[in-house]
Amino acid sequence: MELRDIEIFLTLAEELHFGRTAARLCLSPARVTQAIQKQERQIGAPLFERTSRTVRLTPVGQQLRDDLRPLYAGLKDSMERAQLAGQGITGTLRVGMLPTNVHDLRPYWDVFRLRHPQWKLRVQKTQFSDAFATLRRGDVDVLLTWLPVDEPDLTVGPVLFAEPRVLAVSVGHELARRTSVSLEITADFQHPQSDTRPEYWYDAYIPRETRRGRPIERGPVVQDTEEAITLASMAEIVVLFPSHMTRYWVRPDITYLPVTDMGPLPYALVWRSETDNEPIRALAKVVRDLGPLPPES
Repeated sequence: MELRDIEIFLTLAEELHFGRTAARLCLSPARVTQAIQKQERQIGAPLFERTSRTVRLTPVGQQLRDDLRPLYAGLKDSMERAQLAGQGITGTLRVGMLPTNVHDLRPYWDVFRLRHPQWKLRVQKTQFSDAFATLRRGDVDVLLTWLPVDEPDLTVGPVLFAEPRVLAVSVGHELARRTSVSLEITADFQHPQSDTRPEYWYDAYIPRETRRGRPIERGPVVQDTEEAITLASMAEIVVLFPSHMTRYWVRPDITYLPVTDMGPLPYALVWRSETDNEPIRALAKVVRDLGPLPPES
């Protein structure tokens, strides 16, 4: 089985949709179909159950997926390391981002790259619903997340910034007529729920109650920022965010209101203690040398 055909199979096993698989790999649907049919002929059994509406892995397909995933990941990793070595780059540091203000943090990225040209820096978006699992699986080396983080296997590094809070509401929401809100007032409305863990970490982002003890109701479960902001635009929920959202997620159907009775939300680097290495320490040193971003005026 050729490497490209393995990629097609694993992508289809993830997407379970020929059209999305083709679009993701920049191929025609016919090329995807041909690759799968070729693999099924070689194996002598169907890998997918197809109907006009669904695509599902067969037991044989599930076994093949589970066997091929680590092999394919290892091959890709080896090829990437070889390519980087040819460019004089000896490693890659992957930073998972929960906030959306990548551009604000350019001074840290630029200084790291200037000081350490032998390492490639890759900054990527991470869903908050899967943030710690992503870090623990090794999908990223460092996570930029809000605090507090108190996990026995994780190291908390320096803070990059701390921002005031804002509330995202639909432009047609009754709160949109205000110029600011208090957390007490927001308790009258539903906030998003998340199935992420640990609970204390999400509670720091959206408290369970106000300072006066009023419970803050949580409604629909959301997986990421886009889902939360979409529900807010339809006035189904209101959403607390750090203030950089007012610049990075400007939408005609959303209004952001400053929250007057919440302190700034700090964001810091976090990594698995057992994977502490030179590139991670180097990035942490850059942040310590530059210090946190100045507070917004």
